[in-house]
Amino acid sequence: MATTPVSGAGRAEATQPPSPGFRYIQFEITDFIARLTLNNPPHNVLAVPMMKEMAEAIESLNGRADVKAILLQSAQPTFSAGISLEDSRPDRVFQTLDAFTRVFQAMVDISKPVVVVVNGPAIGAGSELVGFADVVIATPKAKFAQPEVKLGVFPPFAAVMLPQLIGQKKTYELILTGEALSAEEALHFGFVNKVVPEAELQSHVEGLIARISEFSGPVLEVTKRVIGSSVGLPLKQAMKKSQDLYLNELMNLEDVQEGLRAVIEKRKPVWKNK
Repeated sequence: MATTPVSGAGRAEATQPPSPGFRYIQFEITDFIARLTLNNPPHNVLAVPMMKEMAEAIESLNGRADVKAILLQSAQPTFSAGISLEDSRPDRVFQTLDAFTRVFQAMVDISKPVVVVVNGPAIGAGSELVGFADVVIATPKAKFAQPEVKLGVFPPFAAVMLPQLIGQKKTYELILTGEALSAEEALHFGFVNKVVPEAELQSHVEGLIARISEFSGPVLEVTKRVIGSSVGLPLKQAMKKSQDLYLNELMNLEDVQEGLRAVIEKRKPVWKNK
């Protein structure tokens, strides 16, 4: 069964119709959530034109107050089979890596939390794509593999990213053998946040993004920046960076004052998203 794109809750706020200019993805904004759906049948191979569309879609969300999070999912049974052999040829690989890097950089740089839903195999670059998410929800159908060694190459992004996510020893094992992680193993090693039955996937994801959309967009953005920018820093430097953002950016938001007033007045806050 294909991964069914999770539909919106039907509210009218912050809604934008699907973008007609994309060929390989579906992209729309509903209820403060930007929904980016991979749709390059049959296996969502990450061709260069597709990756350019993905990057453009994510980059277009910078500065948009009507978007609080990004939901990345697949319309195909395979989440993504990675890069095609054709685009991996020596005469084309530079352009491929350039497009590849642009997508991942967009995911890292975007201030919106990125939630990824995986209901099928994520192979090679497809698995690396999942690794750049902030929150990953998977079903038992998901599996994650870096089989590049079988083709005589190595996964350039997984080689530096996976040790931070699942540990050095497990990274060596996955990359040097090309063996796959099951959904449950990925959960155990912290590569995914939750594994839910396929029948419960839509309701679980809808519940998650509904909770996120209840909060102030700018507060979510500053929070993501603090967490992301602290990875790999010495503790004192990370603490200083977090304190600076808290005092100089967070405290200047109108929503912070609204949140404090709401607690005192024992009511639900009404966010202005600024």
